[in-house]
Amino acid sequence: MASLEGCIEKMKTTLGETVQYVLPVGEDSFPMNPHIGSKLRIEHLGKIHCVHCGRKTNKSFSQGHCFPCMRSLASCDMCIMKPETCHYHAGTCREPDWGEAHCLKPHTVYLANSSGIKVGITRQPQQKTRWMDQGATQALPILTVEQRLHSGEAEVALKAFVSDKTDWRKMLKGDAEHRDMLRIRDELFEKVELLPGIKLPEAEVVHIKYPVLEYPEKVRSHNLDKVPVLEGTLMGIKGQYLIFDSAVINMRKYTGYLLKVSAGE
Repeated sequence: MASLEGCIEKMKTTLGETVQYVLPVGEDSFPMNPHIGSKLRIEHLGKIHCVHCGRKTNKSFSQGHCFPCMRSLASCDMCIMKPETCHYHAGTCREPDWGEAHCLKPHTVYLANSSGIKVGITRQPQQKTRWMDQGATQALPILTVEQRLHSGEAEVALKAFVSDKTDWRKMLKGDAEHRDMLRIRDELFEKVELLPGIKLPEAEVVHIKYPVLEYPEKVRSHNLDKVPVLEGTLMGIKGQYLIFDSAVINMRKYTGYLLKVSAGE
């Protein structure tokens, strides 16, 4: 039985004919796709370490941070979740250098089809990663803007007509119904004429396929904080979720957790 032990990060993805997944475990990497259809065991060993400072913490905040880092880092500020509230220009950014490197850069506003049509934003180099992390089966860039604040303003305007959330339970029950993304984009542009940035009329729809043998009829989430071991047959992977024959688990939630991951026949 192959096994690795260490603090994990969210799964890394590569877009191909189907999405390829690798789980970082400590200094090593655990390729996930070869184990679909086989037994997999995940055990929480009772320790959590902050992904920023490395200190031991009893509880994880903002996807893998200790409480002091969550309070002090710009990457954990509320404006990351609500980009329209970016306050860099007010001079109150927690880390101005970080803000310049991450927020004062071009961003893409996109439409994705995961559990239905949604609008979202991302820094341009992370487009495809963002779509795969959300479990989108179709994605279309529709607007490019100069900085994060403007992308948030565009998202606010567009979410009056489409959702900005993914229903993760619905996303894990199967692929979303195929939609005409170009037509939906054009209809939104007619409804919201005044948008910051540059529209992308030549953009093409990206289609994404996930390695799933079988979707669950009923989605039941496993919590390693309550039950430290999850064991069963890995039926597939979508977004940042592992789909077992008995439950699903959001691996991104356990960033910084010390886990032992074991695969068998």
